[in-house]
Amino acid sequence: MCPHTCVTNLPKPRQKQPEVRPASMIVGNLVAGKRIAQACGRDLGQVEDNDQVRKIDYHFLYIQDVLQWRAQATPDHPLFLVLNSKGAVASTASCLQLHKRAERVAAALMGRLNTGDHVALVYPPGIDLISTFYGCLYAGCVPVTVRPPHPQNLATTLPTVKMIVEVSKSVCILTTQAILKLLKSKDAAAAVDIKSWPTVLDTDDLPRKRNNQMYKPPTPEMLAYLDFSVSTTGILAGVKMSHSATSALCRSIKLQCELYPSRQIAICLDPYCGLGFALWCLCSVYSGHQSILVPPLELESNITFCSYSVMEMCTKGLGTQTEALRLRNVNLSCVRTCMVVAEERPRIALTQSFSKIFKDLGLSPRAVSTTFGCRVNVAICLQGTAGPDPTTVYVDMRALRHDRVRLVEKGSPHSLPLMESGKVKRRILFLGPHNATGYYTVYGEEALHADHFNTKLSFGDTQTVWARTGYLGFLRRTELTDASGERHDALYVVGSLDETLELRGMRYHPIDIETSVIRSHKSIAECAVFTWTNLLVVVVELEGSEQEALDLVALVTNVVLEEHYLIVGVVVVVDPGVIPINSRGEKQRMHLRDGFLADQLDPIYVAYNM
Repeated sequence: MCPHTCVTNLPKPRQKQPEVRPASMIVGNLVAGKRIAQACGRDLGQVEDNDQVRKIDYHFLYIQDVLQWRAQATPDHPLFLVLNSKGAVASTASCLQLHKRAERVAAALMGRLNTGDHVALVYPPGIDLISTFYGCLYAGCVPVTVRPPHPQNLATTLPTVKMIVEVSKSVCILTTQAILKLLKSKDAAAAVDIKSWPTVLDTDDLPRKRNNQMYKPPTPEMLAYLDFSVSTTGILAGVKMSHSATSALCRSIKLQCELYPSRQIAICLDPYCGLGFALWCLCSVYSGHQSILVPPLELESNITFCSYSVMEMCTKGLGTQTEALRLRNVNLSCVRTCMVVAEERPRIALTQSFSKIFKDLGLSPRAVSTTFGCRVNVAICLQGTAGPDPTTVYVDMRALRHDRVRLVEKGSPHSLPLMESGKVKRRILFLGPHNATGYYTVYGEEALHADHFNTKLSFGDTQTVWARTGYLGFLRRTELTDASGERHDALYVVGSLDETLELRGMRYHPIDIETSVIRSHKSIAECAVFTWTNLLVVVVELEGSEQEALDLVALVTNVVLEEHYLIVGVVVVVDPGVIPINSRGEKQRMHLRDGFLADQLDPIYVAYNM
């Protein structure tokens, strides 16, 4: 019998006060309103005194207009360069070449599709993905970028492609000849009904037909593209990005990161959603800089924009090869800024170990910085090259459980280090021109996201409409000054509100429990936690002998009890690679929970603390 459910007369934990908003605090049993913490970023009206820059920032309202102008003004200027796994150039595209490729795609679409139709772009990372995106804009269609299915894992990846195509209401799929054959193969038919796909067009051999009539949207507030992704809580959501928000996003990134035509920016990111998509497909066209595109699966070593999963790959795969890399004349002193793109709390231990390992190859310790974005605004914080170094503060982990922030000294008991994510580019609870305009659709738990793009404060200014990020965090004014001479307001991200665990009347962030568990034994390669019927379930990946599985149970139970005062209900020991991780390197804890309940994890050992 389970004491967690059978014993009903135990003392109950303190219940949370309802309706405690971001700018509220609990005083006794009352909720008192406070002035909301806010920080203003750089004014987007500040642009260089340059006729060309002014023309782009003020004359062009649409990103496709910028590409057409660049094709005429600087036709041979290189925009994109794609590298393969050996570091060799796989393909390139100048302004004119990209424009002509987009024209051919638009010519193929305008005779078949209507204005405003949604089109799924199923391409591997490369120039084709970018050119077809602009081809859709030229034709007045709404592009939806979709990660192609994996040939060796069609049973899992193909239904995801089908789901995005369906919920986005795409009337057509553009893809390569190789992926088209894959979609129509016998293996694919076993996972998805071939007849259920919409029209599929192969763009490898399009006729060299010029499109003389480019579509001109009547207003910048019209939909430009849909940004689909699966959250860590397993919810598939498509975010609507208007033309005005797209241009404002590009302009903001250009100003903050000091992007201009003579610069080279290396990008090693997933190109299908969020800030990764913006950096991969949009920013080079807008700013004119050359993007060196490195598909994450074909990583070498020289990067500028990357994700935590890429950084972890570098640390594990290249950490012991620094001497060999030095002999191959690998020099990272040219990397001015290595920016880690993520929708989560900065991983301090990983960034520090990355900087330490590659310091011998010339990587400057102050070059590594973090960014933060979310679904409502993919580029909330970016570390500017002219800004101060990111700061780290230590907060009391026990206070965080009660939604309070208390700063403590380094080394204090229960202290948690938090690295700033940068200076906010607009406001918190966001009010900015590059906010997305809303969800096109949310597949699962729609009610949880109803107010993300349309929320008002219950105090003070109750009329202004804000966008909720769904993340907990705080602002702190530092003694540092930025390039403008103003005091630096740092944003510290604590974690996603949707992912937090409510246990014993307190709020716990999964990453904190998982970090404690991983630290408890050298054979624990990875860990993920979730709740099931008020029980805390801890799943650990064992990297070692299966005989150690039983030893881990006591260690995991003790470390969670000592550091977080929580009783672990179930400990599940599994093989490496069982915990699902998405393309951005984020743990899919809800998918893991579903697999656990469906008995699909094939565990080495399961211990029930009942």
